[in-house]
Amino acid sequence: MRYLYFITVLFFLGSCSNTKYLPEGELLYIGPKVKVEGKVPRKERKSLKSEYANLIRPRPNKKLLGLRYKLYFYNIAGEPKKDKGFRYWLRYKIGEPPVLFSQVDLEFNRKLVQNYSENLGYFNTVTAADSTRYGKKASADFTVKPGSRYKIKTIIFPTDTAEAAKLEKEVARSLKRSVLKVGEGYDLQNIIKERERIDHRLKRKGYYFFNPDYLKVQVDSTVGVHQVDLLVKVKDETPEDARKTYRINNIYVYPHYSLRRKSYKTADTIQKYHDFTIIDPKHTFNPRIFDRTLYFKKNDLYNVKNHDLSLNRLISLGVFKFVKNEFKVSDTIGNYLDAYYYLTPLQKKSIRVEVLGKTNSANYTGTELNINWSNRNTFRGAELLSVSAFGGLEVQVAGQNKGFDVYRIGGETSLVWPRFLTPFKTAISSGFVPKTKATLGYEYQNRAKLYSLNSFKGSFGYVWKEDVRKEHQLNVTEITFVSPTNVTDLYKQKIEENHALEKVIEKQLIFGPNYTYTFTNTMRTKLKNTFFFKGTADVAGTIAGLATGANVKKGDTVKVFNVPFSQFAKVEADFRHYHNFTTTVQLASRIDIGAGFPYGNSYELPFIKQFFIGGTNSIRAFRARSIGPGTYNPAVQTNDFLPDQSGDLKLEINTELRAKLVSVVNGALFIDAGNIWLMNENPEKPGSKFSGKFLNELAVGVGAGLRFDLSFLVLRTDFAFPIRKPYLPEGQRWVFDKIAFGSNAWLKENLVFNLAIGYPF
Repeated sequence: MRYLYFITVLFFLGSCSNTKYLPEGELLYIGPKVKVEGKVPRKERKSLKSEYANLIRPRPNKKLLGLRYKLYFYNIAGEPKKDKGFRYWLRYKIGEPPVLFSQVDLEFNRKLVQNYSENLGYFNTVTAADSTRYGKKASADFTVKPGSRYKIKTIIFPTDTAEAAKLEKEVARSLKRSVLKVGEGYDLQNIIKERERIDHRLKRKGYYFFNPDYLKVQVDSTVGVHQVDLLVKVKDETPEDARKTYRINNIYVYPHYSLRRKSYKTADTIQKYHDFTIIDPKHTFNPRIFDRTLYFKKNDLYNVKNHDLSLNRLISLGVFKFVKNEFKVSDTIGNYLDAYYYLTPLQKKSIRVEVLGKTNSANYTGTELNINWSNRNTFRGAELLSVSAFGGLEVQVAGQNKGFDVYRIGGETSLVWPRFLTPFKTAISSGFVPKTKATLGYEYQNRAKLYSLNSFKGSFGYVWKEDVRKEHQLNVTEITFVSPTNVTDLYKQKIEENHALEKVIEKQLIFGPNYTYTFTNTMRTKLKNTFFFKGTADVAGTIAGLATGANVKKGDTVKVFNVPFSQFAKVEADFRHYHNFTTTVQLASRIDIGAGFPYGNSYELPFIKQFFIGGTNSIRAFRARSIGPGTYNPAVQTNDFLPDQSGDLKLEINTELRAKLVSVVNGALFIDAGNIWLMNENPEKPGSKFSGKFLNELAVGVGAGLRFDLSFLVLRTDFAFPIRKPYLPEGQRWVFDKIAFGSNAWLKENLVFNLAIGYPF
């Protein structure tokens, strides 16, 4: 009761202070009150009420739990003496000035509501506006009687084939794909969309100079009770140029265009290549890249789709700073366009130095230095050659085993061709240039006091996008070789205590193809629901296994360079859903499922390909790699020494409610669940094999955190604790009754602090 009293007093004082500082004679505007009357269905009435309220301007001061907190900070800060400092920041960055009732134009808003109603087909709407005063506050009150909504009875396109011109016939052919539907309510926005749709269709048929303003939709509301006919017509005053179709004549490309030094056509600078005229005095690019990139060819009918695809592909080449395009009516032939492409290249060679702060799921935080040199046009075909070197240090900031720092140093070389390198011809009709990528890299990792690893990696594959949402990556082959060195006596001693630790330092040779598919529409910020999906399939050693007849179960292990090669199939699916309640409140959810199947030359997955769970980007209430597999308790053998529990199967579910609190500070409440399992029984890890009881073996944790969104990075802090421990006996795994925030012993054992960069998903 004491806390409730305190909160009540706080809200009362905040409310009083918000009106105390108002100018003389002014009232605080607390928002609109909208009443919808008449014979409107209940669901429709509720929707209209919300839409009307959203139209009215200005918006009142923002509220949180009934308190106008931004106005409260504005008032208590007072007028600052300088345009900087804490008081200025609190008043103008955190706070906001009062929205006064004198700023509300009732008649303007009444007309706004009236027009909106009529645009939705409520042609007989009656609206009234008034106000109500509450002490030093006032609201704007609107009463709306929409009447019955007019529905579409018939949609008429020009179909008189005897007299209709070519343009009218083309418009009529688009009826099947019309956004206007018979029986639906009249909506002005749908009429605008229909005009834009027809315009886009015509521009794919060669009508370069047409635009939506040349279309009109006549409305006849006398055809029935609350019904309208819509007549879609081309305006009589439409210019002759807009009624013609155009084809492509000459195509000019300026690959080294500069706004300061324009490229001029002279005999020694002009190069003819197929249908293109290329003006490139410095011979910067091989003309073949334009043949692969530009969709237009001589005599092609103008098509806005090919127009957009060409521009997108030029940009996605990654070698041009600016891309400009224009079409001009040809001087030499009628109904033809000359196409001009003005391309300003990026600097060919560059070097970039980065100093990064990073975290990982094992509660390690550190820094990394990256030096990258790149050549964006290596062989004059827009190839990208990158050579990078890196070095870093990671320190464990959470957990009980500090001091086992990780030092990394290495480099990577990659070459990307802006096309498919294949023995047969391939083509993709996409606005994104397909790419072939080859990489070769090396990394030396030293884990202080324990061991070192040498890792070599090479790959060759393809990357292509269907559109902005869908991406494919196929590595025809990827080779990984890992070799340990400098294994310390301490680590050897720990291996004797727990043989599972030996897997970390085993030599590993992995080669085979892998494929990744990614879908996302999260860039569409106006959608209520957005999705992200990433699916991967990894197959290693299949052909080599078939050729050699390797079978580890029969003792026929085959070695390459004195190392047994791995043979397995692995799949993983990461699905995420984001529901936006408002622009500042979001529910983010993820489910991650994975499975690996060793066979042939392998009894289990190689360590670097196994699944792990727990940590800053996983189940945050548990230390990284400290959960599972199954009901196995790692602490029994490892005594909490560098947990590295891995599995062949994985299930993880996360849900997080995110909300903006103030300025750059966001808050989150979350719950995480999941576990890993083994495909085969391991006598050293009882309870680790996957079974039908897997849902009863999930670890669950909850927590809260803050995110500091600084635009260039997001710093994340999370506090979490477990509410379900899968390694406890059945019937005792839920530990709600053990929660004791007032106990130091409980906090030390259960409360986990995570410091990370970026969102967990």
